[in-house]
Amino acid sequence: MRLFVALDLPWALRQQVAALANGGIPGARWVPPDNYHITLRFIGETPGYRAEEIDLALAGLRARGFALTLTGLGTFAKGGRSTSLWVGVERNPQLDHLQNKIETALQRIGLEPERRRFQPHVTLARLDNAPEGKIASYMQAHNLFRADPVPVEHFTLFSSQLGKEASVYTAEVEYALA
Repeated sequence: MRLFVALDLPWALRQQVAALANGGIPGARWVPPDNYHITLRFIGETPGYRAEEIDLALAGLRARGFALTLTGLGTFAKGGRSTSLWVGVERNPQLDHLQNKIETALQRIGLEPERRRFQPHVTLARLDNAPEGKIASYMQAHNLFRADPVPVEHFTLFSSQLGKEASVYTAEVEYALA
């Protein structure tokens, strides 16, 4: 199983984000709204027995719920070329705290530490040799995006299966926040 831990987004928020996915960037593969989420920790390919250990580690976490606000746009780049377009998350100490607790719990059961710095975001599109000028214009037109805050009352362990058009994500377990 290919696993990751994430925050699921309410449907109304997904619809707001989906309204941004209006084309205008050649080479962009827009992520379907069903796949919008905020990754807290990518785990990767995991044997069944390990998935049970992960579930137990996550089930033991205690953290408070909080409000989350999506705001602004950005890109990730590799070798000077943008590879993905994303909607940002307003900095939030409770979100950072939750992500730290998840990371610590997973390291305690023997998972390798996450090498990338936590940068919460919702991936809007994957970019395949998209013209940088078009990306810049798109970002300029949409960078004032700001959604209303939404309550976060749980986090989720997802499995992912690679599909032809897009990956298929399945919520395996939800973990309530106090």
